[in-house]
Amino acid sequence: MQTQHTHELLITDCRFCSLVSKTNGEDPIGTAGTCDHWLIMEIPQPWSQEIFEENPTLRGLMGLFHELSFNHGVKLKPILIAPDREYSYPGFTRVLYYYRPAKLFSQFEKQEFIIPETKSAALVTAIFQQLMQQPNDLSEFQQYQQQTSDIRELMVCTHAQVDLACGRFGNPIYRQLRKEYAPASKGKLRVWQTTHFGGHQFAPTLIDLPQGCLWGHLEADVLDLLVQRNGSVSGLRQYYRGWTGLSEFEQIAEREIWMQSGWSWLDYLKAGKVLTMEEVTQGNNPDWAEVRIDFVDGDKTSAYEARIEVCSEVMSALNSSKEMELKAVKQYCVSHLVKIN
Repeated sequence: MQTQHTHELLITDCRFCSLVSKTNGEDPIGTAGTCDHWLIMEIPQPWSQEIFEENPTLRGLMGLFHELSFNHGVKLKPILIAPDREYSYPGFTRVLYYYRPAKLFSQFEKQEFIIPETKSAALVTAIFQQLMQQPNDLSEFQQYQQQTSDIRELMVCTHAQVDLACGRFGNPIYRQLRKEYAPASKGKLRVWQTTHFGGHQFAPTLIDLPQGCLWGHLEADVLDLLVQRNGSVSGLRQYYRGWTGLSEFEQIAEREIWMQSGWSWLDYLKAGKVLTMEEVTQGNNPDWAEVRIDFVDGDKTSAYEARIEVCSEVMSALNSSKEMELKAVKQYCVSHLVKIN
């Protein structure tokens, strides 16, 4: 197996994990994580490193969240966003709840609430209880629901208290998107600052909802392509962390299909399945996997099958610190891809 090394970058001179990752050519694909639900809530900055445990409102919800995740196996991603001078309302809290609408889907469905601050915890509790199929009073909050399903939300991690790279590289991307692209969208695009959602070695990293795609190592000159979708999809290949409707190896295959199919692929209903993978001991990553991606094109259901294999390793830093730890990270490629049906 080939191992790539750091070029023109001394670890002793670097404060940022994302610079090590990017310089060494770490591919972000497959790192988006998998979720069926998103729970996004406005909480004013500053955000400490342990904001979920230290904020009184959030702390009271964490027990229910852990029950939801560990006892019921619900894949929900909680994220905080900073109130915005233009979008937000004093005394009120915005809550965005996204959910997977079906087994095969192309984007998450959204419910948005703008609710008095004093009722925000009760709303989130009701959403969690509904997901656990417990008695709840979610219907009482319908009066606060907003009709914003047509609005695209771009969310950039700027949570420097978790990792310096997110502040250093996330803030400029956030400001450019917020200043240039949101106003030009005529209300169809909002841009937010968020707390950490994983993968700070890929800073600046971004969530694109309702699609549910994640991006990393973003640069200013690719924002037009990402937002406007006005050129070749291949220009985004190296920045794509994956679609959160799929698991790691499915995401790797899905990028290859997207690169071949073009922008229309994003609108197809789809779902993934791991057919088989190398058996490894706990804590180790397999060298290969075979996956299937089912999709609907018009009235026709088709599928791709792919084999994913390790093609190299790179050294990456998983966080920004004075004593930066390096780790060898397996890099995967699609060695075989065939369309069936």
